[in-house]
Amino acid sequence: MGNLQLIKNLHRTVCSMNLKDVELLKHQYLNEMFSLMNFTEEEWEVIISLQAFRQYKKGTILLKEGQFSKTSFYVIKGCLRSYYLLDGEEKINEFYTERDYFTPSCLVTNKPAEHYLDCLEDCLVNVSTAESETIIMEKFPRFEKLCRAYSEELVVKQKSEFDRFKIASQEQRYINFATKRPDLMQRVPQYQIASYLGLTPQSLSRIRKRLVKTDFNFHRVAV
Repeated sequence: MGNLQLIKNLHRTVCSMNLKDVELLKHQYLNEMFSLMNFTEEEWEVIISLQAFRQYKKGTILLKEGQFSKTSFYVIKGCLRSYYLLDGEEKINEFYTERDYFTPSCLVTNKPAEHYLDCLEDCLVNVSTAESETIIMEKFPRFEKLCRAYSEELVVKQKSEFDRFKIASQEQRYINFATKRPDLMQRVPQYQIASYLGLTPQSLSRIRKRLVKTDFNFHRVAV
């Protein structure tokens, strides 16, 4: 089967989003993915055959506390958030936007999820399962080495970010967030940013007011 026909077959896996936009996004995703490695024709066909694109509407819950999931999500377009419910209050622990990858903790712990995952925007994602990843790794062992290297790099990065988060003041947490992820400043409600930073909405409001009076607003990113 030729590459063009393989890509055309992907069109059937995506639902209601504007088809022209979806097609463009999928092509961009595939081009980026395949530009990272020198794939053979055989590898291309196997990987393409395992691609599964899904669309979800804003507000869709993809994972609930107590569920067990083997599904991972790569965000092509949109925004996901993961959060815990503590005494009925949402505690957000991460946002996932374009080019971010979410793997449920269940796959590592082999225990039901302790958190929720939902869509803050309409989303287009590429879905993978443990089974599809196993097929690829068994057929092409070099992918296992790549995935292991990526996972190790991600763990180091997350630990470093968590360590910096712990020692930062409340104001510095907000500055770091606004500087590192300025797109989310316009995409995510302020009360959710406050939850992610471990602040109350009132504390975040006071921090924003202080920063408006400094050059942070003009030289870095709008607060």
